[in-house]
Amino acid sequence: MWRRILAILHARNREFYRDRAGLGWNIVMPVVFVFGFALIFSGEPQALFKVGILTQQQTIADMVSPFIDTKHIDFIIVDDAADAITKIERHQLDLLLDPADAPRYWVNEHSQKGYLSERLMLAAYAEAGSPQPQRQTVSGRALRYVDWVIPGILAMNMMFSCFWGVGWVIVRYRKNGVLRRLQATPLSAFEFLSAQVLSRLLVVLTATSLVYIGADLFLDFIMRGSYLALFIVYTTGAMCLISMGLIIAARLRTEELADGLLNIFSWPMLLLSGVWFSMEGTSAAAQFLSQIIPLTHLVNAARAVMVDGAGLTQVLPEIALLGIMGLILLLIAAALFRWD
Repeated sequence: MWRRILAILHARNREFYRDRAGLGWNIVMPVVFVFGFALIFSGEPQALFKVGILTQQQTIADMVSPFIDTKHIDFIIVDDAADAITKIERHQLDLLLDPADAPRYWVNEHSQKGYLSERLMLAAYAEAGSPQPQRQTVSGRALRYVDWVIPGILAMNMMFSCFWGVGWVIVRYRKNGVLRRLQATPLSAFEFLSAQVLSRLLVVLTATSLVYIGADLFLDFIMRGSYLALFIVYTTGAMCLISMGLIIAARLRTEELADGLLNIFSWPMLLLSGVWFSMEGTSAAAQFLSQIIPLTHLVNAARAVMVDGAGLTQVLPEIALLGIMGLILLLIAAALFRWD
């Protein structure tokens, strides 16, 4: 019995080692992840508080205020008071200061960080002997992490379904000879790939809708925008991700190599797109790379609709970008596609 087990073990190991592509991805992927995390988190440590400064000036250095020199506070220039006050209500900003000739500030009475930021600001003004700013209070429900993260979770689930539901399946079709038989029909590569996009799109949108409804029943997350805008965002995002999966599977012959490529595309996208954490505190290089990733624009648009209450016209640039990227990727996939 043991001889038979060892014989099969030896044969399987030889099969694995001879598959250089699969073996290579098993070695390369951990290295890629290490460098990826180093790239993302190589920025400066995040500040303890976020304080908005209401001004028309371009830089903090040009301003005169006894509070500006306080360490461990991230001072953010804002020019839209209404938008900044909304962020105070949602606990996204800890304090909003207008350092004009008659200074004033806004703080959320229910925010712990807002309370501490206010104490630090008042102490700074008192130490400098400056008049105390006028206090304005706001209130509002804190934006929970689940409210912020759920648009990204839906997009992440969509990405995995698009990649493996199309890319991996087509590679299996090629390996099993299904594509070779389809080649003998009048079906063109573009027609075949378009059908794959539409088929997977129906599956992905149905599954995402069910996940959305189920999660809402248990978590009662925020939905401030238009359902029509959200549906269009996820539809164009899914089409773009499906087209990307088609490019990966355009010529591959083995599922092992397909798994490696799909992972090496999906996980960096997952880390750089802002699904789990905001990209604001990451390095400049990571923020630049995130802007060329389709998943980033999908997450940002969905989050703008659900969290910020954006309408269709406000997320139209992201929708147009995702649609254009999806069409370009589909055309590239059709040009690269091989039946055998």
